Amino acid sequence: MAQRLHLLLSIIFFANLIRFSSQQDLSFVYNGFNQVPHADLHLDGVARIQLPGGLLQLTDATTQKMGHAFFNRPFDFGSASSQSFWTHFVCALVPKPGADGGHGIAFVLSSSMDLTQADPTQYLGLFNISTNGSPSSQILAIELDTVESAEFDDIDKNHVGIDENNLHSVVSATASYYSDSEGTNKSLTLLSGDPIQVWIDYEDNLLNVTLAPLRNQKPSKPLLSRNVNLTSVFPDGKAFVGFSAATGSLISYQYILGWSFSTSRGSLQNLDISKLPTVPRPKIPKKTSPLLVILLVILAVLVIAVLVGVCVYKRKKYAEVKEPWEKPYGPLRYTYKSLYKATGGFKRDGRLGKGGFGEVYKGTMPLVGDIAVKRLSHDAEQGMKQFVAEVVTMGSLQHKNLVPLLGYCRRKGELLLVSKYMEGGSVDQYLFQDDRPPLSWSQRLAILRDIASALCHLHTGASQVVLHRDIKASNVMLNGNLQGFLGDFGMARFDDRGANLSATAAVGTIGYMALELTSSGTSTRTDVYAFGAFMLEVTCGRRPFDPEMPVEKRHLVKWVVECWKRGSLVDAIDRRLGGKFIPGEVEMVLKLGLLCTSIVPDSRPSMEQVVQYINRHQMLPDLYPNTPGIGVSTPVLMGVPSLAITSTSGISSASPPSVSSSPANNSMFISHTIMYGDGR
Repeated sequence: MAQRLHLLLSIIFFANLIRFSSQQDLSFVYNGFNQVPHADLHLDGVARIQLPGGLLQLTDATTQKMGHAFFNRPFDFGSASSQSFWTHFVCALVPKPGADGGHGIAFVLSSSMDLTQADPTQYLGLFNISTNGSPSSQILAIELDTVESAEFDDIDKNHVGIDENNLHSVVSATASYYSDSEGTNKSLTLLSGDPIQVWIDYEDNLLNVTLAPLRNQKPSKPLLSRNVNLTSVFPDGKAFVGFSAATGSLISYQYILGWSFSTSRGSLQNLDISKLPTVPRPKIPKKTSPLLVILLVILAVLVIAVLVGVCVYKRKKYAEVKEPWEKPYGPLRYTYKSLYKATGGFKRDGRLGKGGFGEVYKGTMPLVGDIAVKRLSHDAEQGMKQFVAEVVTMGSLQHKNLVPLLGYCRRKGELLLVSKYMEGGSVDQYLFQDDRPPLSWSQRLAILRDIASALCHLHTGASQVVLHRDIKASNVMLNGNLQGFLGDFGMARFDDRGANLSATAAVGTIGYMALELTSSGTSTRTDVYAFGAFMLEVTCGRRPFDPEMPVEKRHLVKWVVECWKRGSLVDAIDRRLGGKFIPGEVEMVLKLGLLCTSIVPDSRPSMEQVVQYINRHQMLPDLYPNTPGIGVSTPVLMGVPSLAITSTSGISSASPPSVSSSPANNSMFISHTIMYGDGR
């Protein structure tokens, strides 16, 4: 008797267990809706199934309408040990021809299938003004929204969002999908009319939303991921699943092509893409008019007039100045059209900098690569022939540490100079801008050696001496490997070997200018002085003259000598080096910088000697803090009547100004202005 009772109880237990499991599991798949039993789906509003195609249409081309489609059995998760569901559907949002796109659709979990009190328009058929944001709404929605509503703080008019009892999405993102083959997100237009796959996975309170085009496999990364507690949204532990859409003054056609749903990951059935219905494309109605021929004639005349205007405009737009004397320089001349296209029309976002001698733009040319184009104003009647001749000759200078000139172009009232683009920027950006990492000591020493070699070549390696006349950190460019290149010959000019330029041609930048510039003029010795100031600047991470510093530190030359007198020359070094340097090398560079900035011109070494010293091929001469001429700062030349100050730094606003005594016509001295110092 006991055995029979035990058997009976076992049968009852397993029967209840089977019935309990069947109540919890909810799984179905619709590859099109042409054979869906009427009792399975609850449709209201304008929602209907198009036969024989089997499309589930939520809205049509009428305004102020909404449509809902719910599966009749609720998703019961209240007593389940693990709340989870997986769904996969294919939808298509088709715009009406000639009209602005309508509102999107939403996949919905709702405590009730009766949403007839909701408003259409931006409420997507889910809420009205009073129920939106109310916990009593008990709605969780994943919206595919094609309107940017300021009321709900939408991010754009092509986004996906997760909504909890409110159309202010708790999280949203612009519609896109992850391409596993390319390893990046790719944009997706919701209101394109093309079928879109949507996967919504919910497990262990984590809700993932993933999108992809129709023929793609499910991406490995979701578009949205959010922790959601279903029991907080649905206290009763039950929800109906389905779709909602609405139209307002904006209309579009909203379709569901197929739908698969399951509360068990293993039971989710894949959609058969080949069985899904096709999306109808509404056609623009053709209208005939007796005035059509007249309108076409008028249109043709307008088109011809526009084409003629465009031709005239382009001819003027790309017009250049060409004279017979430029014929020998033909291979180095670029067309204005090619430079215009290379720089994207000289747009502001491509501008590298602006200074007293012009603007510099970045560009890209086929077979050449990245370039820098400097635009200068010029007077074609004064000195242009000599100027172009010097530009071309300067471009012929060959050295591995000179920024190379590629060519030039003349157009109307401006001259354009083309050089190789230096992707590393300028040295002053690494010294004085926080967004650049500090240069290591070995990198700084290598840059100093590069520039010393380039300047030595200008002084001794050409048929004529080339005086740079504006050596400073903002005129030293770096490539991607942080190799140094001497650039911006905007103040440079040729000179007979060993001669001095007159004092009336004194140019340079405050802090780098030797005192004798105002008396005996420019020479190779004044270039050496500027290079010495640059050596101290790179080593100490400070400008040669900084009026914002305390008086005792304002002049870098004097400050370095004061540190030397205290017996600790390395105290002057840039603290950003963090002690990672070789003291012997630092002392050698600082002493050489002081020797080059001696106030006695004849005491300064030549650039050939500087190269020997900095490469340790020759020992420095005996030098002491009290050596005559050492550590004497030159006065700031801003008060000299014969000098004019022009700002030449476009990138670093704190860069000291450049000084030039030349009159308005600087073309005689702007002998290679392609580099960046005055434009960056």
